[in-house]
Amino acid sequence: MNAEKKDATALLPDGPQDLAALADYAPGSVVSRTLAETTGGTLTLFAFAEGQGLSEHSAPFDAVVNVVDGEGTFTVGGVAHRVGAGQILRMPARVPHAVRASRPFKMLLIMLRER
Repeated sequence: MNAEKKDATALLPDGPQDLAALADYAPGSVVSRTLAETTGGTLTLFAFAEGQGLSEHSAPFDAVVNVVDGEGTFTVGGVAHRVGAGQILRMPARVPHAVRASRPFKMLLIMLRER
């Protein structure tokens, strides 16, 4: 079963959308917006204000980030990676990772749940 979550934040099925425009920056904040959620995974767009981030954590599933605006620093398993617009980075399941914005940036987080 692959039921899509029905809510006001879901991607519209009627044509292309400007990904970066789906979440606005907010001073001193991290904004997140779930775009799609199924039993197989989620798509969540984040907008990080300068100096904001997510502290080190791990997830039970692989995740891929696609930076859509700006540049962020991702520390995965103790190794820092600068990832800019148009680049992607895989964060393996159960490996500690953190995110930091030295300047504003937006990323699409693709969580890949195992079956």
